Amino acid sequence: MANLRETSKEYEPKKTLNIADLDIVSLDVPMDKVSGTNQEGKDFEYHVAEIEGEKYRVPVSVIQQLKVLLEDKPELKKFKVKKSGSTKDDTRYQVIPL
Repeated sequence: MANLRETSKEYEPKKTLNIADLDIVSLDVPMDKVSGTNQEGKDFEYHVAEIEGEKYRVPVSVIQQLKVLLEDKPELKKFKVKKSGSTKDDTRYQVIPL
């Protein structure tokens, strides 16, 4: 069993990755719903895509935009996401079909 000293030395903070961090995304990537708890202690669910062993959060606005794109272009296979803003309140995502 490790002690607190050893655990502290080995600790590396885990940053949540975002689908916008990727250059190209396939529409065939596996998706899951994950549960979490926010700072106020409320439970919530969010979508994650697993790509090369890493999990990337997929915002609902990206899923909504993909739905619209797929209605007009059902053969779409790949896309990328541009992110603007830096806070929860001003972050926006734009899906770009490739």
